[in-house]
Amino acid sequence: MNLCILLGKIVSEINFKFIIKSKNKSIAYFDMELLNKSIIRIKSYDEVADHVYRKFRTGQIVVIEGKIRGDGTVECEHL
Repeated sequence: MNLCILLGKIVSEINFKFIIKSKNKSIAYFDMELLNKSIIRIKSYDEVADHVYRKFRTGQIVVIEGKIRGDGTVECEHL
């Protein structure tokens, strides 16, 4: 089971885009700085992406739950 829970600060602008010809309709992504100063790219899709874009801001400390992908990004599934 691939599950991670991360606590960190949003250090980039939150980018939101619509996706054409994909199983997902929208994507939101941002960079998050963890307590050990490492930077992780966080991606979310559809309803979670909508929530992230509306509620999250740069500099905010957040906790997310997701899956680590092969390219090193984390796909956020729950907030």
